[in-house]
Amino acid sequence: MIFSYLDATNDEVLVTSLKRFLELASATDTPVLVQLDGESWWQARPDLWNWFDPAQPGFNPENRQNVEWSGWSAHEAIKLSWRNWGRQIRTLPPPNLMSERYRKACHEKMQLLIPIILNWWKALPDERKDLLVGVKLGWESSIGVSNYYYPQGNALLDRPAAEDSTHGLKPDDVPSRGVAQIGYAAVKTAGLRAEGQITEADLTEIARRHLEDLCAEAARLGAPREKLFTHGGGWKDGEMLYQAAVNRHSCPGWSFYRHAGDPPKDTGVQHALNSSDAPYWAACEWLFQGPPTVAAWRAALKNTLADPRCRFLCIYNFEGIRKNDAALAAIREVVGESVPAR
Repeated sequence: MIFSYLDATNDEVLVTSLKRFLELASATDTPVLVQLDGESWWQARPDLWNWFDPAQPGFNPENRQNVEWSGWSAHEAIKLSWRNWGRQIRTLPPPNLMSERYRKACHEKMQLLIPIILNWWKALPDERKDLLVGVKLGWESSIGVSNYYYPQGNALLDRPAAEDSTHGLKPDDVPSRGVAQIGYAAVKTAGLRAEGQITEADLTEIARRHLEDLCAEAARLGAPREKLFTHGGGWKDGEMLYQAAVNRHSCPGWSFYRHAGDPPKDTGVQHALNSSDAPYWAACEWLFQGPPTVAAWRAALKNTLADPRCRFLCIYNFEGIRKNDAALAAIREVVGESVPAR
């Protein structure tokens, strides 16, 4: 379950939801993965992102420092962005991942939630400790992909979404991804550079620092490395960004779509794994897109889980395969072979 902690209307709702989720895991003997998200959804924190609408809550021009920019000046702060998760939608401006106020907000929510998870886990008897698969931080952490920006996008805020550009991303066109370059706010705040062209290395370093900071805070709160996972990004084969998921506090994880059928062919992942001393890694967003047959699905699942260090495989967009009898049969077969009865 995903807990977007900057999207919750209040802490009571957030805490109640998390506790109920964990209680149900215990009651039904269901292993669970807890994702803590502060990147994709932060609607409930206009005090961080609303620099542009004085008629709405949280307005403060200084909030320009907490969102991304399309140039080196805060006067180029963006008002909205776009996301394509199956279809293009408008979203809020993405956070400046290096903003001090943004980072503090993430830490405060982790300080609230992670002790609840760990206390529940520690109270489980030893034979049931595996009910906590792990805590996942990040969500394809990157700049300019999950939230991208079209040239002159601010001018579209008050116009119908039907007038928006629709050409979307060119994932292999690094670092801009074929749209307007953003990342200036984070790169400048981090002290990497304040002029010139943003590089692939700059954006990778921002994502790396962001994930390492989240994981360091989780570790400080008591999360052991073998239960802590990042969710890194990577779209171009072998690009630097894959490396951002690796740090000393956690186990790395990535999305698998194109290479879901055979993860060893993902050169970016394999290069990152070679530099990691973590006990595990994860296919933390996975969906096989090959032939809809039992044999093909079974092979894809087994290829992913063949490495004993692969701690978990999390199938996304499950509603799309819920009625796929071949996929479900393959899942049951592989799980039945892999999990010994208690």
